[in-house]
Order: sequence, then structure tokens, then C-alpha cells
Amino acid sequence: MKKLLKSFGIMAASAFMLVSANAQETTVMVGGAAMLPSKNIVENAVNSQDHTTLVAAVKAAGLVETLSSAGPFTVFAPTNAAFDKLPKGTVETLVKPENKAMLTSILTYHVVVGKIDSKTLIDLIKKNGGSYTAKTVQGGELKFSLVKGKVMLTDEKGGMAMVTIADVYQSNGVIHVIDTVVLPK
Repeated sequence: MKKLLKSFGIMAASAFMLVSANAQETTVMVGGAAMLPSKNIVENAVNSQDHTTLVAAVKAAGLVETLSSAGPFTVFAPTNAAFDKLPKGTVETLVKPENKAMLTSILTYHVVVGKIDSKTLIDLIKKNGGSYTAKTVQGGELKFSLVKGKVMLTDEKGGMAMVTIADVYQSNGVIHVIDTVVLPK
């Protein structure tokens, strides 16, 4: 009987620890799906109905393995509506195998090495006189500023995007959802 009670006590303690660990995992809803911090960028993005175009583009560019790696990465993730703002036929042209290099360049322009949450980003903007410039994985630069309290990105062509959902934590970084595709030179 003592062995049975001891086994039951160990099982109960294990179950409690598992429930506690899951309860501590903070989720953010994006595209109708819970983004779990225990999953990586790709594992979460594939569940967002707002990011089906981005996921298809990441697959076409061969970036799934990279964005599933340890990172950490900060990804500025354009929604389907952001891709819809591009001229008609642009996405269809970019995902063709012969345009893989251009697609990869555009997608990696949305990624910064490191895990930069919104508080850190806003602090950097304020510390640097109202704007902060970061080098992207693609090699270009994105400029960040605050407009009416919202974090804005300005690309190398002068295009602007707004962060609409910040701090979607992943096991290998953080995602900030944006409303417009940013483009390198």
C-alpha cells in the first residue's frame, strides 16, 4: 500500500508540474491560432490564417529550416493583407523557382538577428533621438520610429509598415506582425 501511495504521490506531483509549466506559457492569438512560446517561428506561423502567404513564401524560398533553427530571430511578419497590397501578380511571380533569390532577399529583409521585444525596440528608438536603424539578415537596413505611439518600420525604398501585434514570443525568437511588406533597395 505504501508503494502504491508513493507512486500515486509521484504521479500527482508530475502532473502538477506539467500543468503548472503549461499554465505559465503565455500565448498570443494571431490569425485565429494560439502562438505558443514553446514552439519555433515556423511551427507557430503555419497555424496563423493571417500568414498563409508568408508561410508559402518561406517554403518557396527554402527558409523553413533556417527559421526553425535555434536563432534567435526577430521577425517582422507581414499578413496576407500586407502581401495583397503589392501590385497584382507580384506574389505569384516571386514564388516561382526562377525568382527564389529575389524572394529570399525580400523575406530575409524582414528578419533581424537577436530577440528584440517591443520594450527594447521602443527604448532604442527613444535613446537614439526618435529613430533606430537595424541591419537585417538580408544585409539591408530597417529604420524604426514611433508614430502616435505605434512602432513604424521604414524600408530602404521609403515604404512604411506598422507593427499591429507585438511580442509574439517563440522558442527561437519573437515575431512582430506588420501591416505592409517592407522592401530592400
